[in-house]
Amino acid sequence: MQLGEMGAMRTFSITGMDLSGYMVKDAARAIAFYREVLGLEPARVYPDNRGAEYELADGTTFGLWGGGGFVMPFQPSNGILFAVDDLAAAVSAVKARGILVLMENETPVCSMAMIDDTEGNIVTLHKRKPT
Repeated sequence: MQLGEMGAMRTFSITGMDLSGYMVKDAARAIAFYREVLGLEPARVYPDNRGAEYELADGTTFGLWGGGGFVMPFQPSNGILFAVDDLAAAVSAVKARGILVLMENETPVCSMAMIDDTEGNIVTLHKRKPT
């Protein structure tokens, strides 16, 4: 079957993204980091060190999943960019907590700064430029 033939068989459409998140080794430790450093309060916390979900102001959901590899094996990631209202203030705040800023970058459309969470996931603090 060729790619063009596969598209004709599709009977569904992607309508959005329900949730994006990170795997964690220690959910309690990770939840504390996201609460204390980034100010995120979980909307739900799962029992047995399984993780938490966060409902963000823009309607998206972010999750942390632990549980010792029962859901899937742990693997650090770098795929989430959290929108911030003031990148300079965010960078100052994480530096004031003694957190190393791994990289700061500016592109024609945005500015960003990357830090590690407690589990080795890269957290990118991101600010889009006005269009």
